[in-house]
Amino acid sequence: MEIPVLTAGVTGTKPKMSWTRKILLILGFLSTLAAIALIAVAVTQNKPLPKNVKYGIVLDAGSSHTNLYVYEWPAEKENNTGVVQQVEVCKVEGPGISGYSHATEKAGPSLAQCLRQAEEVIPSKQHQETPIYLGATAGMRLLSLENKSAADKVMSSVEKTLCSAPFSFQGARIISGQEEGAYGWITINYLLGNFKQSGWTKLLHSLKSISETSGALDLGGASTQITFVPNEVYSESPENLLYFRLYGKDYIVYTHSFLCYGKDQALQQKLARDLQTMENSSLLDPCFHQGYQRTINISELFKNPCTSAKKKQFPFSQLYIQGEGDYQKCRRSIQKLFNKTNCPYSSCSFNGIYLPPLQGDFGAFSAFYFVMNFLNLSSEQSPVPLDKVASTIESFCARPWHEVKTAYHQIKEKYLSEYCFSGAYILSLLENGYEFTEKNWHRIHFLGKIGSSDAGWTLGYMLNLTNMISAEDPAMPPLSHGSYVGLMVLCSLVLVSVLLFAWLLFHKPKCLQKGIV
Repeated sequence: MEIPVLTAGVTGTKPKMSWTRKILLILGFLSTLAAIALIAVAVTQNKPLPKNVKYGIVLDAGSSHTNLYVYEWPAEKENNTGVVQQVEVCKVEGPGISGYSHATEKAGPSLAQCLRQAEEVIPSKQHQETPIYLGATAGMRLLSLENKSAADKVMSSVEKTLCSAPFSFQGARIISGQEEGAYGWITINYLLGNFKQSGWTKLLHSLKSISETSGALDLGGASTQITFVPNEVYSESPENLLYFRLYGKDYIVYTHSFLCYGKDQALQQKLARDLQTMENSSLLDPCFHQGYQRTINISELFKNPCTSAKKKQFPFSQLYIQGEGDYQKCRRSIQKLFNKTNCPYSSCSFNGIYLPPLQGDFGAFSAFYFVMNFLNLSSEQSPVPLDKVASTIESFCARPWHEVKTAYHQIKEKYLSEYCFSGAYILSLLENGYEFTEKNWHRIHFLGKIGSSDAGWTLGYMLNLTNMISAEDPAMPPLSHGSYVGLMVLCSLVLVSVLLFAWLLFHKPKCLQKGIV
């Protein structure tokens, strides 16, 4: 019998790798490749694209001054909510355009410096495609009533300047008080994201018991607006109702604008009323600080429509004002501006104007914010109750003028001297005019900015004119195209791997099924 001969140095043959181990190695290799591919796709998909931004310009031609606003938004998200941002604001030097009624040709050129600033902010290659709008508010509404010819010439001067700018001029016009209120309401609700929700946000939003939109309180120099969605639709005063369809939802909005009840014209009204009972030219005024003095030409006081009805002959041509600094007297004097005796409806604000029951939160902006912020009464972190607001304004009014002037030396005397009146007037308007009380005072939020944008009517105006708020809610898939493709690839790889492994596990190759002979 032959004995097998073993080769020197060879101890035996290597054991064969098991088939299950081979399969696991193959699957591991494939999984690694799939992971690398998915990472590569994700990096490519999320690579920042070139910035494609659009711009728009709106000029707010108010009664006391003009502001120019520049807005920007991503072009590919034009109809989404909350994507428009304010990137620049420029305050025009000098008075509002209505202040040029005696030199109408200067109204347009007054805007030149801010237009140049806008040119620097917006890339030059986009100048021609950038729309520019001008909306004139209550100051021009009053001038149009007082002297239509002068108002037309002011607007012509403004149009000439805007047409010569390198932007796409879309029009300059005097907007109505109702428009001003509506656009302010659109602005704050757009910026707060109240118009459009999706997914969980929409579900949670539908569970809220409070109103889903915020009301808007706007105070300028010549008018004030109140706008909100009432809890129930009343048919008593249809001229104060507006109908909107925004992102697939219908809104019935109450709005009213009170011309002559901005803070500057309200002061003029108060002084004109005070004059009616005066026997000499000296007025001891409780709404100015003790020690403050001012001289006013009586002819100037009665030249506009807010006060002209009280014009009469006086034995003196100038009014000499001396401050008294008495808040309680000031409030009593201001309250006479609000006629609460005649109301032909179920409920009224003042002067016989219908007002439905107040509903929800309110954003108070423009002069509401500027005055309350100066008095340190606008904090959102720790809202100040109504009684503390009143006592703070009372204390401020009681301070002598020399002390106030020293403490706030950086503020122009004209503005500083009127904060006592303005604070008292705001409380009178909100309490006596609109009937806010201690119970719902906390629903008022004094807003300067929402995010990076100023609270005001200008953004809503541009959104409306550029059709960036769609009537219907655009149909959008739950995932973006890139996310959808990536998820499908991943699921497909996992499914194929599992099926392959299962098939190999339960269907062994024939070579493995044969026994060893």
